[in-house]
Amino acid sequence: MADLSKLMPGETVLLQGNEALARGALEAGVAFCAAYPGNPSSEILESLADSAAGAGIYAEWSVNEKVALESAAAAAYTGLRAMASMKQNGVNVAQDFICNLTISGSGPGGLVLITCDDPSGISSTNEQDARFIARLADLPLLEPATPAEAMAMIKFAFELSEEIQNLVVLRSLSRLSHTRAGIVPGPLPQTRPKPYWDPKVNHATMPVVPLHAKMHEKLARAGRLMAAAGFNSYEGPQKPELLIIASGSSVLYAAEALQLLKAEDKAGILKLGATWPLPEELILDHLAKCGRVLFAEEVDPFLENEIKALYAQNAGRLGAKAFFGKATGHLAAIGENTPGRLAAAMARILGLEWRTVDEAYAKRSAELLAKLVPPREFGFCPGCPHRASYWAIKQTLAVDGRQGLVSGDIGCYTLGVLPTGFRRVNSVHCMGSGLGISNGLGQLGRFGFDQPVVSVVGDSTFYHSALPALVNARWNQSDYVLCVLDNSATAMTGFQPHPGTGRTATGQPGKQVAVESVCQALGLPYAIVDPYDLAATQEALYDALQQGGGVRVLIFRRLCALVQGRQGGHPYRMRVDAEACRGENCGCNRFCSRVFRCPGLTFDQAGGAAVIDEVTCVGCGVCAQICPAGAILAEPRKEAAA
Repeated sequence: MADLSKLMPGETVLLQGNEALARGALEAGVAFCAAYPGNPSSEILESLADSAAGAGIYAEWSVNEKVALESAAAAAYTGLRAMASMKQNGVNVAQDFICNLTISGSGPGGLVLITCDDPSGISSTNEQDARFIARLADLPLLEPATPAEAMAMIKFAFELSEEIQNLVVLRSLSRLSHTRAGIVPGPLPQTRPKPYWDPKVNHATMPVVPLHAKMHEKLARAGRLMAAAGFNSYEGPQKPELLIIASGSSVLYAAEALQLLKAEDKAGILKLGATWPLPEELILDHLAKCGRVLFAEEVDPFLENEIKALYAQNAGRLGAKAFFGKATGHLAAIGENTPGRLAAAMARILGLEWRTVDEAYAKRSAELLAKLVPPREFGFCPGCPHRASYWAIKQTLAVDGRQGLVSGDIGCYTLGVLPTGFRRVNSVHCMGSGLGISNGLGQLGRFGFDQPVVSVVGDSTFYHSALPALVNARWNQSDYVLCVLDNSATAMTGFQPHPGTGRTATGQPGKQVAVESVCQALGLPYAIVDPYDLAATQEALYDALQQGGGVRVLIFRRLCALVQGRQGGHPYRMRVDAEACRGENCGCNRFCSRVFRCPGLTFDQAGGAAVIDEVTCVGCGVCAQICPAGAILAEPRKEAAA
């Protein structure tokens, strides 16, 4: 990312939505920024880290989202403006602290939580709508629709937080976070207050009842300030046939849908950017002017349900209304909105003609796509050590013969549930739950459970949320093998550093916390293996499975293939001896390319032999170890030998 502190005020620049949020925070005078990487939010902290020296701020990749928000809150207690950013899953991790912080208040410094939600689960295991936290914890909620509005809203969010002395939530979405638009930056502040915590002030949740009442008062005051901030607006006829109430990216989708239908004279859009607490007067005013309402939002019917509840309280004077949205099936209950989806819903309500594409054309296109375009699936990168790790796990459990189970976790290696990981993962939930599931399974021997248990966790997740479960397993002597897939990066979200890398967010040296040091401190037996060495890895895992009695740890250590490529590459140049290759007669038919599935391996139909794709292959040498015929050869690169 670029140093955003170098942008010239008043000059239009092209910024990503996340960069606009970061620049807006800098213009607001943020001093302390913390986050845990997770798409679609990662670029916020990355931008701030790259701007830290120029802007004179502190930026930190924290060990998890809860710690990130707690650390930011500490800075706000001293009067500094502080911020924590995360994806929707991270809100779950931070929720316990959020629900207490809102009782105690955030202190004199502005404190903002950015959640970047991921409709359709583009880079997530769920498409959770994190707006629930605003309703649950009585917190103000802002939802920008464009990068420019995101930059403006983040500045307002800090002001609002200081006014009510409580946390403010700003919600972005994947399409907003990763879109780019022209932005006109403003000036950066030249000074900031000296941090000071008044000893007479405590930020505690006691006494609960009076503070709970005060929390409600803060939200009511926030609602009045938000209503006057100009983030809510209406565009359309004075008395439309259809009122569209929209938030976030759906505002833009709705506007485009109206243009496609040429129905701007029939429907109007009530854009809500300050969404919680509801701007009740504004909403009731527009409900009074229209008999039909369509809700456009992602993902859950948050506004839909809350506004219908508001209407129910005022139905006597407003009269009958027809509401459309997720509850009526006019919009899908899952996935992203699109202009096409909204146009179809509007046309259905207004009785207009709408067809996205000619049916015959769509049918013919589908036929051609099925015939001409090969299927694609998620897969590990060429040379990814996780492919080798899962191969070793699969083979070892097969040799063991006791129908062993693999409890998975969140990261690149989650793909172990798919063919690229040989479908060798039996459960995946949230970060750290792989060890928690294994904890339970590892106690079932007393009931006759005799299947061996393997838990896999990445190095970043190990520090994020695996440690409590690991301590629990050590304490209660749970019986399983923990495989830490250590590729020395938070690879899935952009190679951000973590405690095991010894680097901080700004690239400065940090105190390394090695996985083996943690195991040693807990008194756990451990061994370090290289997953590229399949024979040694399988032998170590087999021995660990036979031992039994408490947790045994294997650290599968091999640098992420993409990172290693940047640092000089892998040691081999691969080639196939076509004479030795068995082709379609090999194992289960083209064993290396169909079963092992590395993208660097292809099959030459005409020649009847496997082929190395020299553009894709990185030269890890693993495939040479799995070829039954010995037809794949790993030759040392001359530059590597030199």
